[in-house]
Amino acid sequence: MLQIQFLRENKESVIEILKVKNFDASTIIDQVIALDDNRKSTQSSSDELLFRANAIAKEIGILFKSDKGEEANILKEESVQIKEKTKSLQSSLSEIESDIWKLLVQIPNIPHPSVPAGKSDADNEVIKEVGEIPQLSENKKPHWDLCSQYNLIDFELGNKITGAGFPVYKGKGAKLQRALIAYFLDKNTDAGYTEYQPPYLVNEDSGFGTGQLPDKEGQMYHVTEDNLYLIPTAEVPLTNFFRDIIVKKEEFPIKCTAYTPCFRREAGSYGKDVRGLNRLHQFDKVEIVQVQHPKDSYDTLDVMVNHVANILEELELPYRILRLCGGDLSFTAALTFDFEVYSAGQDRWLEVSSVSNFEGYQSNRLKLRYKDENGKTQLCHTLNGSALALPRIFASLVENNQTENGIKIPKVLQDYTRFDTIN
Repeated sequence: MLQIQFLRENKESVIEILKVKNFDASTIIDQVIALDDNRKSTQSSSDELLFRANAIAKEIGILFKSDKGEEANILKEESVQIKEKTKSLQSSLSEIESDIWKLLVQIPNIPHPSVPAGKSDADNEVIKEVGEIPQLSENKKPHWDLCSQYNLIDFELGNKITGAGFPVYKGKGAKLQRALIAYFLDKNTDAGYTEYQPPYLVNEDSGFGTGQLPDKEGQMYHVTEDNLYLIPTAEVPLTNFFRDIIVKKEEFPIKCTAYTPCFRREAGSYGKDVRGLNRLHQFDKVEIVQVQHPKDSYDTLDVMVNHVANILEELELPYRILRLCGGDLSFTAALTFDFEVYSAGQDRWLEVSSVSNFEGYQSNRLKLRYKDENGKTQLCHTLNGSALALPRIFASLVENNQTENGIKIPKVLQDYTRFDTIN
């Protein structure tokens, strides 16, 4: 969420740069500023009345002590009127603040200057491509056929017990899944991230803090009786660890990682592009999150991108990095790099990670701050990334490594799986 003072001081530039996200902010920013002017005026009137009420209270005491009861009673009547006016002003103030909040949450984060213009993912900028596309035989298979052939995943059983988008991993498929999770966590902790096991359900405040709420309820599973939400990503609980916190400068950077299942309704998803593991309602993911000083956050973003790239290289997966255009950039992100791996069985690129800098946008919602050298509180910057999402990594690994004699396991995973081939 953007700060009102920032909008006041940078109105025209904010309006212009938000056009990169295809968002017209001109009207809504004018409304916010007008409401904030009204809020300040109302607050000033309320403060003046409070000052007068305190003065009257002192005068009444003096008058009663001086046996001037009649004059004191006149002031008491004025005091009653002031209380009624103050109550009315406070009610108006609450309504104004609520109206401001409803408008502010509709304004997306400002994109970084490097974000290219564009309408959709077709306009994303490929900035790097690494590795060679596997050359497989004409008999190559997509992962859903391989999983059936080698008894790795039972999609029908998942559909039976829950529904489409909830696969059941089994045998060496389950072991490969577990191996990937352990490997990702080890890579992250070796890089200085502290591992956590957070809750899989969060409250409304947590959903608001990272930008899932309001307006994204339709993408989340909602436990209505308890008003809790199943997490769409570990980013939500991890980042909310630091809600309402003032970070000491010597604590930067704060680095967290966690494995969790993730739950997404993905309403309206269907067709060949979501077959098998390509898009699920429940999937496993290992996440990395950093809380950083603003001056260091973009250097940190580069480090996080290189970290994910190193994992993919160790897995021997061909990948490419894309800088998301304004039309594909999320509501809360200032800059995002997506990673895609090549799926040789499907002849297509599959997204496996997004690494983003949110600057102070989430922190303003979270009230996550630090004190600068002058003792003034400032917003921290938050960053997060997938390191990595499991389903499409799993799909690409089995597709790219299929042979006539089975599926080869990358060397870096063999100590985790304790087998080198699936056959």
